[in-house]
Amino acid sequence: MALLSPSFTKTVTLSTVAVLSLGAVGQAAYAGTLNGAGASFPAPLYQRYFADYKAQTGTTVNYNSVGSGAGIRQFIGETVDFGASDAPLTDKDKSQMKRGVITVPTAGGAVAVVYNLAGKKVQLSRDVLPKIFMGQITNWNQVDPKLPSKPIRVVVRADGSGTTEIFTSHLATISSDFKSKVGANKEPNWGFQVLKGPKNDGVAALVKQTDGAIGYVQDTYARKNEGPTMQTAKVQNKAGQYVEPSLAQANKAIANAKFDANFVADVNDPPSGYPIVGITWLLVYKDYKDPGTAKDMKALINWIMTKGQAINPQLEFTQIPAAVTKKVIAEVNKIK
Repeated sequence: MALLSPSFTKTVTLSTVAVLSLGAVGQAAYAGTLNGAGASFPAPLYQRYFADYKAQTGTTVNYNSVGSGAGIRQFIGETVDFGASDAPLTDKDKSQMKRGVITVPTAGGAVAVVYNLAGKKVQLSRDVLPKIFMGQITNWNQVDPKLPSKPIRVVVRADGSGTTEIFTSHLATISSDFKSKVGANKEPNWGFQVLKGPKNDGVAALVKQTDGAIGYVQDTYARKNEGPTMQTAKVQNKAGQYVEPSLAQANKAIANAKFDANFVADVNDPPSGYPIVGITWLLVYKDYKDPGTAKDMKALINWIMTKGQAINPQLEFTQIPAAVTKKVIAEVNKIK
C-alpha cells in the first residue's frame, strides 16, 4: 500500500528497538514520538489504520505486532506509549500500571477454526470442539464417521495471545470440563502434545503445511490463507446452528454486547451469530509524562474512534457502537 511522503512529517514509531536506538529506556525519546506494541489479532486492521492516518495527517505509525501478552508487559514496563490486547486486563495487570490505563475498544472480530483435511467439509459441534482442544478426540473420524481416519494435529499459539484467550474463553463457557482442565487463558497449559506457532500468521502457516491439522486464527488471517490445504470449519452456536465466521455473523453475535464502565464486554457465547468472537483494545495511559505525547495520543485515538471505524468492515472487523465511541473519546480527552 503506497504511503505519502510529505517534506515534513511527524514520526510515530512503535518499535521498542527504535526507542532504544534513540537512547531512551522506559519512556518516549522525545515529544512527538509514540511507541507501542501488542496484539496480532487486529494487526491487519491497524496496518490499514496507520497507512490511512499517515495519508491524512502526515504522521507515520509503525505497528509492532508481538502478541497481547508481550504488549501488556511492555505497557506495564512503560517501554511503550500504548499497548494492544485482545484479552481484558486482569486486576493484577492494572495494579502494575502506575500511570493508570484506559482500555480503548477499537473493533470486534471472529476467531475462525481452520483445518487441513484434503478439501473435506467440517462441522464442529459444541460437544466436539472443546474435546479436540483437550486431546480427548484425536482422530478425524471421531468428529464425523464420513471423515478420513487420520490423526488430528492440534495447532495453538506459542506466545501469550489474546486470540487464545478469546478462543479458550468460549470453550470454557460451553464446556465445564474444559473450564476445569484448561480454562480461559492467554497461555494455557493444554495438557497434551500440541504444535505451536507464533502469532496468528504462524498458526495459519503451520495448519497449511500440516496434514490433519486444526487451529484457530483471527478471521482475516483465515480468509487470507484459505486454499486447498487450509479451510474454515462451521461451528455450532448457542442456537444450534452451524455457522462460518463472516462480518455479518460477527455483527449478529456482538450486536447486543453490553460494555461496562471500562469499555469491556463479555461476548463469550452470544445467543446468535458466529459463536467465537471478541473485542480488541488499545491500552492508553491516563497520565503521560510529556504533553506532546499526550496530545498525539488523543489525536490518534479520536481519529480511530471516528474516521477509522469506517475501515473496520472492509477487513471483516465489526465497528464499535457509536454510543460507546463517544464515551471513549470523552474519557481519552481527559488524558494529562
